[in-house]
Amino acid sequence: MRQMEFKMERPGLVEPGQIVDVTEGVVAAYFYYTIEPAVAMSANYRSWQRLKSGQGKVIDVKQTPQGYYVVCEFDEEDVE
Repeated sequence: MRQMEFKMERPGLVEPGQIVDVTEGVVAAYFYYTIEPAVAMSANYRSWQRLKSGQGKVIDVKQTPQGYYVVCEFDEEDVE
């Protein structure tokens, strides 16, 4: 299973156990992912790190001094 982290600006938008839709965006040579409808956004990834799944499961929502982070799990192999 592959896990990815998404930055969320405020709490309560998603909960652990929830199935979420993810869309892909492109900036220059990098790909990024958004939990729809514009709930949280991932970091940038290279082409060989692209996500193949369009849906994932929220496994954790963390609160840090930098904000909220959503950890999602996808049904595909992890990439480093």
